Amino acid sequence: MHTVYSRINNVSAMLSTCVMVLLAAISLSTFVFTADPKGSIEVASVQVFPGNARRYANKNQDFAFVNFNVTADLTPLFNWNTKQLFLYVSAEYENKRGVKNEVVIWDRIVQRKEDAQLSIAGRNKYGFRETSASFKNAAPAHYSLKYNIMPYVGVLTYGEAARTAEPVAFPERQELS
Repeated sequence: MHTVYSRINNVSAMLSTCVMVLLAAISLSTFVFTADPKGSIEVASVQVFPGNARRYANKNQDFAFVNFNVTADLTPLFNWNTKQLFLYVSAEYENKRGVKNEVVIWDRIVQRKEDAQLSIAGRNKYGFRETSASFKNAAPAHYSLKYNIMPYVGVLTYGEAARTAEPVAFPERQELS
């Protein structure tokens, strides 16, 4: 009546359908379990120095160096479907030409719930430069701690854990001696 091959085909089709339904349910559950982590970010100091970018050897640009303090409890973001968190501090400002910029100045990957309580006094990890040559007449910058939840199954979720209350102005350029 039914061959061995058709019976194996029916069983494997049933198992793959069950697995796909289970993965879809897990994926949809990421929208149900939401968390709102709290934190704070404070900018201790901002310094601006002149420099040459490697890409533009004959073009002088301003480089900003930001010292910041971050405290946050991101443990509510971890659940059974969280593989890791990608955290980053970004600066959002508008330059003198009216172009809005968002620059990532620091990042970290958190893979365990035990490491999700942050208390960091740091400095920008990546170059923070203004491509239009100068931070002069640029609008003050808002600094924020943002996160990206990377699940085992499902969509990536983005959010913001902390933001400076007031924008921080760029100081005048300091000459190197």
